[in-house]
Order: sequence, then structure tokens, then C-alpha cells
Amino acid sequence: MHGSNLIQEIRLLDNTAAFRGWGGDKMQVAGMVLVKHFRDLAFMGFLEVLKNLRTILNNLDFCKKDILAHKPDVLILVDYPGFNLRIAKWARQQGFKIIYYISPQVWAWKEGRVKAIKRDVDKMLVILPFEKAFYKNWHYEVDYVGHPLVNVIEQFCPAAPLFKNKNVIALLPGSRKQEILKKLPIMLEASINFPQYHFVIAKAPGIEEGFYNELLRPYTNVSYVSDQTYQLLSESKAALVTSGTATLETALFGVPEVVCYKGSSISYQIAKRLIKIKYICLVNLIMDKEVVKELIQDELTVENITSELNSILSDPAKQQQLKIDYANLKELLGIGGNASANAAKSIVEFLSA
Repeated sequence: MHGSNLIQEIRLLDNTAAFRGWGGDKMQVAGMVLVKHFRDLAFMGFLEVLKNLRTILNNLDFCKKDILAHKPDVLILVDYPGFNLRIAKWARQQGFKIIYYISPQVWAWKEGRVKAIKRDVDKMLVILPFEKAFYKNWHYEVDYVGHPLVNVIEQFCPAAPLFKNKNVIALLPGSRKQEILKKLPIMLEASINFPQYHFVIAKAPGIEEGFYNELLRPYTNVSYVSDQTYQLLSESKAALVTSGTATLETALFGVPEVVCYKGSSISYQIAKRLIKIKYICLVNLIMDKEVVKELIQDELTVENITSELNSILSDPAKQQQLKIDYANLKELLGIGGNASANAAKSIVEFLSA
């Protein structure tokens, strides 16, 4: 989900919770004292991590000092495994209690990290239904709390339409410049083949408008919106979406989508040899079949985007099957009710034990 890559500390003082951590804008609005924004920590791909290794190590040191200064009753780590698993190992050595919310994707690669999780994490809260069975095979009991996006999207109330009398196709090309530059130009080139549609980019927070304006200059049927991704999806006929949580959000809005992924050649070749899963899209992984088409690396071409987009826009059989699969997906993710409330309850019970 957007803004989920964060590390957060909860201190319990006189039965009140004080929030402090490394997070995103939504957590700050909810009452967390923001120490450092997650966008300052997030680097994608193997080469990008190597290039920014000094920054990553400095952030780890800063975080450790911050935790020691505040001595939390429990350390709650959320997602962001490359950073948080290192913090978990160190924090265990310091004697802190540790809860991990949103499991690292150990089922995709580096299964050996489960041993470290069992050693360092007191309680794991998972949001994908197949993760409970995965961990059970490793003799590690975890709590499946449901997926928080189901409740978030159910509660979303669309505003007045942004694009009256227009057939809209949403473009969700990612949140970082390096990934946007890999995918968005190809998506934009494909838009030329759909003059009857208006393509709208969900602008990433923190990226200046000039970055998008330069890319959009040659195209007359493309625009962008800021901080209105859900409104955009609620009005869209279809979407081109980069891999990640956005694919799940798009499906929960019932929007037919094509998943688009392209990384640096070296990072992709390394990942291809390490990752053990059939799909990269969360929708397909959860449903264990190809619900939505994935165009990966060299398959991400203007011709392929055009073909797949035409299919989900004009094939009634394809559209009907997507509706059925999306409904089954939502039912599966919604088992157990409100995921956030379930997670909070699990945390409180752990602290009260």
C-alpha cells in the first residue's frame, strides 16, 4: 500500500500511546511524530542499493540511536524488510520486544530469512491469506489479520467527477523517478493508439510537476492529478499499473488493468534468478492464477500494451471474468473483518499478556 514502508515505535505512557517513527504522511496525520520520511530511505534494485549504501548505513545508525533514546515497550516494524530485519536483529540483542506488521516477502525469495524472523520477531502479523500457511510450513505461527486496503477502499467516498464526459484510463507508473522513467514513456507512447480516451497519471507525492510536464509535452490526450489516485480509479475504464500494492488497489476498485514492470537490465537479471514465484502481481499471487496480464521487462512494449488494453476495453468475456475474479479476491482478503482493527487488537493483547 502507499506509504507502508516505515519503521514505527509505540511508547505506552499512562495508558496512552505516543507515536514516534520513520514513516509517511498518513501516519503523521494519525498522530505519529515523524523522525524521517520513508522516501528518504527507499532505494529500488540491487545497483541502486549499492550506490546508496552509505546513506542506508547512516540511517540504520540514526534509527538505533533513536530507539535507545526512547526505550519503547515494544518496537513495531512495518514492511520495508531490507531495513527492518536488520533493526529487528539488533533490537533483539538489546532486549526489545518486537512485532512485525506486513511480512517481508520471504515466500518470493530468501526463504532462509524465516529463520531470522523466528529468532528476532515475537509476533508476526500478515495481510496476505497464503502467508499463514507458508509460515506454518516453517513451524512458526503468525496472525492473519486481513488486508487493510479492503476497508480503506470500502470507506472511500468519490467526490464530484474530475473528468465529466470523458473515457478515462488511469496510469499508475510508480512513486520514484527511476521507476517512472522506465515505464511511463512506453505507456505514453501507447496512448497515441487510443485517441478516444483520456489518459490520466496519478502523480507521485514529492515529485515536482515539471518532471511530468516534460514527459507529457508531446501528448495531447494525457494529464495528471495529485493526491487523487482513488478518485481517478473510481472514474477509470481501465488502468496501466506498475507492480506493487497499486495493482491490488486497482482490482479492489473493479478496474480492468494491465500490470507493467520494467527495471534496470542488471537488477532484473539478478532478480529473475533469485525470485521463485510464478507472478509479480499481488492480484495473481493471491488468486494463484493469471487474473490480470503482466507485461514484464522486454514484454513491456507499445505493441503489447496496445493489444492488452484493447482486450480489457472491448472484450465482454474478458470483462465478465475479471468481475468474477475481482469479487473472489475481495472476499478472500476481507475474511476476518477490519484488518487494521484486528492488527491493533493483536498488538494490545500481546502487550497485555
